[in-house]
Amino acid sequence: MLRDEVAKAYKVIQEGGIILYPTDTIWGIGCDATNTEAVKKIFALKQREESKSMIILLDADHQMERYVAEVPALAYDLIEFAENPLTLIMPGAKGISPALIAPDGSIAMRVSKHPFCQQLIQRMRRPLVSTSANISGEPSPKNFGFVSQEIIDGVDYVVDVDQHDLSEKKPSTIMSLDPTGRFEFIRR
Repeated sequence: MLRDEVAKAYKVIQEGGIILYPTDTIWGIGCDATNTEAVKKIFALKQREESKSMIILLDADHQMERYVAEVPALAYDLIEFAENPLTLIMPGAKGISPALIAPDGSIAMRVSKHPFCQQLIQRMRRPLVSTSANISGEPSPKNFGFVSQEIIDGVDYVVDVDQHDLSEKKPSTIMSLDPTGRFEFIRR
């Protein structure tokens, strides 16, 4: 079942499509983080300003080095010891669609522990865009039941994993981290 859903989602992403999928936090909309046209489809669906960047998901912390110029040693400790899913914003983004890079040159990254996300990212061999499955300005969906029909109809594929999980999830903690190791909480 999980393997089949990963295969279906991978095919859609390879063709430049966008998916609605479960994560270790809330439901997300995603695509290949190196495909600018697909990233733009997500901005359009969410009715989101392109100056507001989205995050990328990785399957392992050592992947961070491929997408930012310098990863402070503290980043690995923060990820390892975080009690909740942690998104890190770091400067010097590289190797991804320019549409995902914030005006200050940073990118937000999270290592996902969700089995679907991990298997899909491993299969893609690149990061997966992740942004909350809602129209910009509306509340983030706490589970699949909260995802609007407009979002469901607007993606190319809805992943059939965890749709019946009614537990209410919340977004990740977000911290900004600079190369010197200085950090600041953006969202707790």
